[in-house]
Amino acid sequence: MLAITKINYLVYQILLFRQYMYFCAMQHFANHSEENYLKTLYKLGDKQIKKVNNIALANALSLNPATVLEMVRKMNEKKLVDVLADKTIQLTEKGKKKALLIIRRHRLWEAFLVEKLNYKWNEVHDLAEQLEHIESDDLVKRLEAFLGFPSVDPHGDPIPDENGKVKKIKTQRLTDVALKKKVTIVTLANTSNEFLKYLDKSGLTVGDVIEVSDIESFDKSLTVLHKKNSITLSNEAAKNMLVTSPQPLSKRRGA
Repeated sequence: MLAITKINYLVYQILLFRQYMYFCAMQHFANHSEENYLKTLYKLGDKQIKKVNNIALANALSLNPATVLEMVRKMNEKKLVDVLADKTIQLTEKGKKKALLIIRRHRLWEAFLVEKLNYKWNEVHDLAEQLEHIESDDLVKRLEAFLGFPSVDPHGDPIPDENGKVKKIKTQRLTDVALKKKVTIVTLANTSNEFLKYLDKSGLTVGDVIEVSDIESFDKSLTVLHKKNSITLSNEAAKNMLVTSPQPLSKRRGA
């Protein structure tokens, strides 16, 4: 009888532990989900999309609008977002700072994966999506110091500082650059796997100085010079390359 009681007690403890682990997993998942919403809202705003409503956010996240509506309600209660009279969803200052700190972690992890683990720049996004949810300020500070305080990620996107401040550089599309003008590739409007592979084949990357040598009148494709090499770029590719006047591209904060 005593043995049966001990077994029942053990089974009860195991069931309690399973329920606790399930609860922790659900909380963890909910937190990840909230962080993804905040990050997406910031990026949509950064693209200067004037009205981000429930439908636009659902499309950006590939989720059901009803699911999005419920999460927006919860974030509104936490004062992370405001919902205006016309249903536009806006980040509050609190929400914006949290979004920028998530983006900071993501871009630091991308820099780590490329610089220290020799991943290619088109291989790191999905991995960084997982790593960005590790919530440890101390780890992020150590990671940043270990990398030498980088100011940009491998795609040229600025890395927010520990206060959520981000330094932006004025750029223009390569398609808007005049003939015979030299420019530096600063960042990319498109960081899809396909586009990054396209640039790899072209031999171009962020930080390269190029000169527009020819513009094809038929399809507006561009020919650029890079280290004495002549490279032809489609108009679509050139449109997704953001450039500025020739200057050494500092990849370290404060440099």
